Amino acid sequence: MGSLKLAENLAVRSVAFIKSASRLSESPDTGGLPELAIAGRSNVGKSSLINRLVNRRQLARVSNTPGRTQLLNFFKVNDAFVLCDLPGYGYAKVPYEMRSSWGEMIGGYLERRDPLRALLLLVDCRREPGEWERDLATFCSTRGLALVTVVTKVDKLSKAQRFSAMARVARALGVAPDALLGFSSETGEGLDELWRRVTRVLNLGEPSAPA
Repeated sequence: MGSLKLAENLAVRSVAFIKSASRLSESPDTGGLPELAIAGRSNVGKSSLINRLVNRRQLARVSNTPGRTQLLNFFKVNDAFVLCDLPGYGYAKVPYEMRSSWGEMIGGYLERRDPLRALLLLVDCRREPGEWERDLATFCSTRGLALVTVVTKVDKLSKAQRFSAMARVARALGVAPDALLGFSSETGEGLDELWRRVTRVLNLGEPSAPA
């Protein structure tokens, strides 16, 4: 029996790495394209989600060592928008000085990056959002950024456990449960809806239909 073919995002036609930056001043000039940032705690499944979202196997490196991403990494998708992969937050084995500099880098980017339009906030379904996630959600509202909250690794839970987990995350962030999006990089669950939401918050028009 052949292996199961997982869902693909056929709406993505092209993806190109632009550059990495260690501070806001090094961020690229992208010609006014709308920008989408992706944030989450270390080991939340961010790299796997990015690879799924843009239909590439190794665009964002997947590693068993959390805290691997240490820079702002910029990618152009479909020549229509820019995706910025933010450093993972909260990995204890990273030296304090480095974690502190990451926080300053992320804060400066989120506060002053002009093309930024929306944030994907990733939360592991098996843990409750902490102060960092709550602060990010509040910041998006204050700055007028669209927020898409993605609850990752939902394939690890039963249906009953998933309902409880989504309710817990929604309560912690002060949002309605139906505002959350369940996602699994293992099965592809939630991929189509994630692309629809990205398309909507970046005002890109209707999602492209597969050819």
